Amino acid sequence: MDLGKIFGKGFSNLGEGEQYIELDTAEAEASSGKVPIRVDKLEDFADTDKVQKFLRDGSVVIVKIKGLKNKDITELKRAIDKLRKTCIALSGDIALIDEDWIILTPSFAHVARD
Repeated sequence: MDLGKIFGKGFSNLGEGEQYIELDTAEAEASSGKVPIRVDKLEDFADTDKVQKFLRDGSVVIVKIKGLKNKDITELKRAIDKLRKTCIALSGDIALIDEDWIILTPSFAHVARD
């Protein structure tokens, strides 16, 4: 069988006795390819430190802000500003999902806004 006709010139160099190409899968097995997604809540301004750590570790973080919003709107604004600056520093993204949830992503992901 002439593989060059099917797959192009690169495969025509395979000999007749070679039916397969062995691939190194060690690196593929080491990385699972899964993205960690964390769900957390902001009850206090101090909770932003935990969310920042998750974000810096490469997790997508979905945060419930209702508790802090009901408690103190000024603290909520400070907390979101702090998290927004962290996202900017990490080349990540931040978006409001609805009035009670926000999502923060590291640099390898972004929020599609349509």
